[in-house]
Amino acid sequence: MSESGKQRPLVGFGVMVFKDGKVLLCKRKGSHGAGEYAFPGGSMEYMESFEGGARRETREECGLEIQNVKFLAIFNIKKYAPKHHVGIGFTADWAGGEPKILEPEKHKSWGWYDLDDLPQPIFEGSDVMIEIYRSGNNSHMYDS
Repeated sequence: MSESGKQRPLVGFGVMVFKDGKVLLCKRKGSHGAGEYAFPGGSMEYMESFEGGARRETREECGLEIQNVKFLAIFNIKKYAPKHHVGIGFTADWAGGEPKILEPEKHKSWGWYDLDDLPQPIFEGSDVMIEIYRSGNNSHMYDS
């Protein structure tokens, strides 16, 4: 909660990492979206840049280095209330490393998946990113 006692949304990142035509997804466990598949991501830190946050979260969550980080989408996720996140989605290319479980309290597994054969269910923010990526239209702001 904020100092005024009112709840406020958190700002988070999602990173759609590509390698050899496949995307990286984890099976979530933890506070929300447990059992759903999601891209690497997490909360923005104070005074952090967008690209810096996307790189940091990918490195912290699964140990990968990324390159060619590009803005994809902004979305407002309220599905997991009382949690409320404003998400900023990016695409990036794999630059090095193998995915590892670095936050075992949050993730069960990492894997590379073909966009036409994704595991289910997909975490809301990641699902929005996939839809926007496929459509090629990132001019619409998603609000759940």
